[in-house]
Amino acid sequence: MLALALAACAPAQTAALEQGRFVEWERIVPEGLPDQRVTIWLPEGYDTSERRYRVLYMHDGHNLFDLENSNFQKIWEADTAMLKLVRDEVIEPHIIVGIWAPGEDRYRQYLPQFVEEQARGDLAASMRENTMGRPVVSARYLEWIADELKPRIDTEYRTRSGAQDTAIMGSSMGGIMSCYAIAARPDVFGKAGCVSSHWPIALPAEAEREQATRIWTNWFAENLGEPKGRRIWMDHGTATLDAYYPPYQAAVDEAFEQAGWIRGQDFESRSYEGAEHDENAWADRLPEILTWLLSER
Repeated sequence: MLALALAACAPAQTAALEQGRFVEWERIVPEGLPDQRVTIWLPEGYDTSERRYRVLYMHDGHNLFDLENSNFQKIWEADTAMLKLVRDEVIEPHIIVGIWAPGEDRYRQYLPQFVEEQARGDLAASMRENTMGRPVVSARYLEWIADELKPRIDTEYRTRSGAQDTAIMGSSMGGIMSCYAIAARPDVFGKAGCVSSHWPIALPAEAEREQATRIWTNWFAENLGEPKGRRIWMDHGTATLDAYYPPYQAAVDEAFEQAGWIRGQDFESRSYEGAEHDENAWADRLPEILTWLLSER
């Protein structure tokens, strides 16, 4: 009977390994941050090989893999997209590190510190409302990812730890956090996916567009620097919240070009007609994003 039970379990275990394997770090308590949680996806073949893997860090980790964990019963299906592209030999397999958002603290964790410091008037008031008067901790969050979480991942798993082997990606506020990360820490991140980035920072009021755009373009002018091998993907849809993004994105694209980045080579910026601001839309284009961002040139 034991032999029969083991035989019955074996196909299921094999199938699970062929889909990759998940590891949960359920409660991490970094100093100066809300409690963090991480879901790690180890790709197919990790447990049966000695190879070292590139790593993709993704914000909103609860919305990446499992509908039961998601906010809106919508997910990126990040593991599925990665598996298909790897099996089609489009990209190399990557470990995916999904960093969960800390509930109501999400906004203050993803809002870049310099934006809060420079905003004035109604824009600043809107941000204070969104943070509920609590301190913005994005600088500490980036420091934690770069200097604490990543070294732990590199120690516990077989990774390739160089900047060109390390990507970061997110959507909406996670999109601007990803662009902030690669500009602020080029020593750590060589690739970034900034998906449906919420450049308006707060509610997209027409009266505040000039101020928000100026904050971004000035910061990129001072901090982005030359690409030096880095690669950045940016995009947006044209429906729901994404409908407000085109003028902001156009200004950011110009700032990149003025910094010496070549569109199509160093950065990409695309619009998806009719695409909404949600995980289903991001899942639909994730294979295209990963192909451009992570494939060998």
